[in-house]
Amino acid sequence: MTWPGGSTWCRTVTETVVLGIAGGTGSGKSTVVRKVRRLVGPGRVSVLHHDAYYLDRSDLERGVRDQVNFDHPNSLDTTLMREHVDMLLAGNEVGAPVYDFTTHSRTEGSARVRPRPLLILDGILILADERLRDVMNLKVFVDTPSDVRLIRRIRRDTRDRGRTTASVIEQYEKTVRPMHEEFVEPSRRHADLIVTEGGHNRVAMDLLLRRIEALVGPTLPPPPVLQS
Repeated sequence: MTWPGGSTWCRTVTETVVLGIAGGTGSGKSTVVRKVRRLVGPGRVSVLHHDAYYLDRSDLERGVRDQVNFDHPNSLDTTLMREHVDMLLAGNEVGAPVYDFTTHSRTEGSARVRPRPLLILDGILILADERLRDVMNLKVFVDTPSDVRLIRRIRRDTRDRGRTTASVIEQYEKTVRPMHEEFVEPSRRHADLIVTEGGHNRVAMDLLLRRIEALVGPTLPPPPVLQS
């Protein structure tokens, strides 16, 4: 666990700080994002989710869509995501895509994302792409055992995305695990901090929040002074 030094990290608190949070499917990235957002303050944090930038597959028949390898970097419109990051860093709000995971297609709407002191980029492949790494001030990899991640994915996809347990396991064996080994796991070498067990690792979360405080200012307001 190593924090890089050098002047590139000595940014003033008035600049937007970019935090990248990567890790395998079901690793606990979302828990880390929620905790950081809560402690820094929702009004000071913007989030771009890489999986909102899946390419629209509505032109394909549903059966063909279901066979797409969504765990390969080429399945994502990272060029558009980088454009949106640059716009936010320039002080402009963006309309992020809204992706429907049940139909593997983008909806017609968009999600408004405003520039704020902390911008979080979240996704399994964000550390695997140099275009995104180049804008990050802090890079985190969430590391969780594969059996735990598979169980979490089965629960999520059967509950929220209309999948069957059999289809989730088939996809995991066919694309998720091979792509994890080829792209996701090797990307951990780019991380500044490895967080095991996601947001439940209090020591790692304390270290992360301390670094964020150094970059964007105090994460929590001081407690009110009680009058006697």
